[in-house]
Amino acid sequence: MKILASAFALAILPTLAIPAPPANAQDKPTWAFPVTDKEQPDIKPNTAPRSAAGSAKSYTRAQADNMFDIPDWYPEMYPKLPKIVANGNAPNVRACGSCHLPVGAGHDESAYVAALPAAYFIRQMNDYRSGARKGSGTMQQIGQAITDAEIKEAADYFASLKAPKWHRVVETDAVPKTYIGQGNKRLIHPDGGTEPIGNRIITVPEDEEIVLYRDPRKGFVSYVPKGALAKGAELVAGVPGKTVNCAICHGPDLKGVADIPPIAGRTATYTVRQLFMMKSGERAGPQAALMKQVVANLGLDDMLNIAAYTASLDP
Repeated sequence: MKILASAFALAILPTLAIPAPPANAQDKPTWAFPVTDKEQPDIKPNTAPRSAAGSAKSYTRAQADNMFDIPDWYPEMYPKLPKIVANGNAPNVRACGSCHLPVGAGHDESAYVAALPAAYFIRQMNDYRSGARKGSGTMQQIGQAITDAEIKEAADYFASLKAPKWHRVVETDAVPKTYIGQGNKRLIHPDGGTEPIGNRIITVPEDEEIVLYRDPRKGFVSYVPKGALAKGAELVAGVPGKTVNCAICHGPDLKGVADIPPIAGRTATYTVRQLFMMKSGERAGPQAALMKQVVANLGLDDMLNIAAYTASLDP
């Protein structure tokens, strides 16, 4: 199936118009590439242990932020955690579950890796290791230090998971005012208020405390501009001279084919980042080369609309 899908893609790609110039790294949209704000709201930290309904565990915020011993709130929700997912390999390989969670759905600033084909996962880690894939200093560092056996263990674990419904997409004109907290997490500003959404996707937790304590029960809401879903559906179906039908490689339901990854129900801002970096060349590697012409004529608004639509689908 992979060979067939790739063959179809290669057969169609040459029909696209002459590619637009690559995206410049300086043009990165700050809303899609969150960086911790230098000035943080004055919020008194809670140092008491937190409990959660239906869980026998309790963790302080410091324990929840331990990158080498992740919270295991609901072990009945997922298979037994491999060491690389639960603890990593200090000092250079964080526990995979610290960013991607034991359920593999991750946060706004990280990747949704649940149900990714193991071969695809392994290939991406090798691309980080080789330097072909950039855009995440943490993952490049991990790629240099992690062993092949650890990569395979993590790949097999995340491939075994069912992809949870993790994102709710809402079209709107206005969004809550937000800030980028520690760990590059976008959070609602404690002072409240709203602001125009503009040409952005703003993704915030459905329940902020759950996200901050790495509790895997709830995900995120992504606010997108009005009309984004319809525009995204049109682009995903293919627009001559602009891009091709995503289903050619990713399957009719966009849930992947063989070792081609699923894109349905994945994090909207993450999808924008990947499309942007494939166009800029920061994300390269043998399989990313197939995407080069697909994204060549996409503007940032196109990427936003595609990501909004694909995030709205069931994973």
